[in-house]
This record gives sequence, structure tokens and C-alpha cells, in this order.
Amino acid sequence: MAAGNDGANKPEDDDPFGYLYADGQAAGAQPPQGGGYGYPGPAPAQPGVPRTSYNQVRTVGERQYGQHQQQPYVPPQQQAPYGQPQAQYAAPETYGGAHGGPQTRQTPIPPQRGGGSGGGPNTRGILIGAVAVVAVVVIGITVAVITNSGDKDKDDKAGGGTPTTAPSQPSETPSTEPSTDKTPEELPKQDAATLKLGGSAGTETVVKGAEGAGGVYVSGFNQVGASVTWKANMPSDGKYRLTVRYAIPAVDANATLTVNGTPNSNPLGLKNFVHSSDPNLEKNWQTTWAPVTLQKGENEIKISCEQGNQCNVLLDWLEVTPG
Repeated sequence: MAAGNDGANKPEDDDPFGYLYADGQAAGAQPPQGGGYGYPGPAPAQPGVPRTSYNQVRTVGERQYGQHQQQPYVPPQQQAPYGQPQAQYAAPETYGGAHGGPQTRQTPIPPQRGGGSGGGPNTRGILIGAVAVVAVVVIGITVAVITNSGDKDKDDKAGGGTPTTAPSQPSETPSTEPSTDKTPEELPKQDAATLKLGGSAGTETVVKGAEGAGGVYVSGFNQVGASVTWKANMPSDGKYRLTVRYAIPAVDANATLTVNGTPNSNPLGLKNFVHSSDPNLEKNWQTTWAPVTLQKGENEIKISCEQGNQCNVLLDWLEVTPG
């Protein structure tokens, strides 16, 4: 019993929670009137009545658990932005309505420090840090490779490297057999001024550009009966070319070619192959050739001005070349 109780109440009231149990209810225990145990709000003090509790105690079985509690509607503009903490669950006593309690204002949880924009994790800082680490690693590897390459070059220069050339092989024993490879035959060439001249043919050095010794060439070849005769010594039989260097006054010329006493069926063409229009002989040096069949040993090659030839020409040199 509480202090100051004079025992005026009934014995069942000595147990303030008797009405919560079946035996108390059978003994006539009743919940206090005007507030008291299990009911909100302080009840006025009454003689013989225990002091009212401020706790919200309910009768056994009155509170329903597991039922869906309807959450209050929060307009979209009042919802927390992205990255901000959302409202947390609160006990049903914090809401008004069916349970009779006044609605309690919810206090949002303050954002945590150290986050990036919007309260989220500082991903930008983390990414920058990772890139910096990768860059440092790459630079370190590059420096190591360059350093190793420099050291290797130094070792090679100092003689520590592996030789890149194979050891020399012993030379083969020289063969006593004669070589089957043919040495190129030296074919004859002769300045025209050194040949046997006939008729009106003579030598001059007036016109520049001749390749003969001293710039000497054969002139006076423009008359019938003029000739040059060459005794050419050949190393073997065969078909060759007779090459002749000459100059003309930009007008085609020709002559008769005789080999070992037999005239060629076609005249030796001394044409204006450079297509010059300048009659200056110095600017019209050029070459021509004709096929000839020669024998081993000495051959007589004759170029002459005969009837029907156009012989206004200067002769520089004659040469036999492979056919």
C-alpha cells in the first residue's frame, strides 16, 4: 500500500494491476475511473486511490501486433532529395489516429560528413586518386626499362655482350681445276683518224666535241670515193654490232658498209636521230649501229661514200660491241 493509505479501499485495490488478470477480475477488481493505471493523463488525487501512472499501459490483448500501420502521406516536394537520409520507422505511439496519441514530428537524421556532392560518397576523389597511382606505376616501369637498356648498352660497349657475328669458317682448299667462267672478251675500238683513209677523206680539229685523241676527227667524207678502212682483230666468231660516232648538219646521211670484201645489202644509216634543227655540227654529235658477222682474228671493215650515198658527215670513232 502507498504511504498515507488508511485502508479505506477494498483489498482488491491493493493490487493496482489486479484487473488485468482473470482472478483479479473474478474478485471484482475494476480499472480506476478518471485516469490511472493503464490510461493516459494524470488522475486527480483521491483518498485511498494509488497515484496515477504516466505510462500508457493497456489491458492484455488490447494492443494488436503485426497489423499494417498506414504511413502518413508525404508530398513529393517534401521528400528528401537524393543522397539525403530518409525518414526512419517510428513506433505507432508517435502517430495520431486510432491509438489516441498526438502525432509526433519526426526529426531527420543529419547527413554524414565526408561525402561528396549531395551527401553521397566522394567518388570523384577516389577516381582521381586511383588514376594518380596508375600513372606513378607506369612512370616507374618506364624509367626502369630505360635504365636497364642503358646498362645493357654499356655492357655491350665494354665487351660484356654476346658477339653478334658467327665464328669464321675455314676457307675451302683452292681448286687446281681451271675456272669454267668465261672472262668477258675485250672488243676493239678505234679512233677514225687513226684508220686508213682513202679518196678525199682527211683529218681536222675545227669542230669541237670530238672524242678522239686530241679532238681529231675525219672530214672530207662528202665526196664519192672517200673511205676509212679498219683492220679489227676479233677474239672469236660471232654476230656483233658496229657502232659509229658521227656529226651531221641536221640532215640525214648514209654510207656503204663493207665487211671482209662483202658490201652490206643495206646502207649504214647516219640519220638525225637527235632531231636537231640547228646545222651547227658541234651540236649534232650522235651514234648509230649496224649488225655485222665477224670471224675470229683479223677482219676488214670499210665505210665508204659510193654512188647514191649522202655522205656529208664527220666520223669520230668506230667500236665493235656484243650483238
